[in-house]
Amino acid sequence: MIKAIIIDDDANLRIGLKTMLARYASQIEVVAEADSVESGVFAIENNPSDVLFLDIQMGDGTGFDILETVKRKNKIINQQIVFITAFEQYAIKAFRFSALDYLLKPVDPEELTQVTNKIYESVKNQTKTDHVDVLLDSIRNKNEDLHRIVLNNSEGMHILEIEDIIRCESEDNYTKFYLKSAKPLMISKTLKEYEELLSDEGFLRVHQSHLINLKYVDTFNKSDSKVKMSDSSFVPVSQRKKEKFIEVLKTYK
Repeated sequence: MIKAIIIDDDANLRIGLKTMLARYASQIEVVAEADSVESGVFAIENNPSDVLFLDIQMGDGTGFDILETVKRKNKIINQQIVFITAFEQYAIKAFRFSALDYLLKPVDPEELTQVTNKIYESVKNQTKTDHVDVLLDSIRNKNEDLHRIVLNNSEGMHILEIEDIIRCESEDNYTKFYLKSAKPLMISKTLKEYEELLSDEGFLRVHQSHLINLKYVDTFNKSDSKVKMSDSSFVPVSQRKKEKFIEVLKTYK
């Protein structure tokens, strides 16, 4: 069995989540509950567990405070993390950059099933939880640009500096990342997902199949509508995107 702890200051949500886990994820056993930061840290320290279901906002702090405290005391967080939250745009963006799972309130059974299936695989494969550090960095630097992103593929977890990504290229339902000083990475998510994540970090989608980091634009040839990147690759700019690209490039440079 996978052992879980639920930490949320809403008693009805805890009851509901336990009921849903029993119905839709029978492989998960709830071994402890808590309703605050203080009691949450106590529950984690006194109950061996594989996964934490964490509320963001509680009366005496946040789920992030719990993780910070556990990390400070134990130097490492061993559990898989699932945040339970009302819609908070910044936090959700941080979760996506960190490749961490979250559930929106009220919890949807289909979304819960998807998340618990991922938890099962992560626990079975003993997936590392280093990506929690990326989340905590993002939360600490809430008013600054995000600096790192977590990418998962069959080779494992890759924590990258965003500034080291030169460009991304779509290959069917996969995205290939071309990096400054490492071999390319193929990730099983669509380019659209990474366009949504990276568009505020200096990236621009210039073609249906290409998302580029403007920092690494070398030259742009208007006659053939191709961008030469700093790694000497050439990326086509679609006619539909050309005007916007030129305007953005003027302000960026």
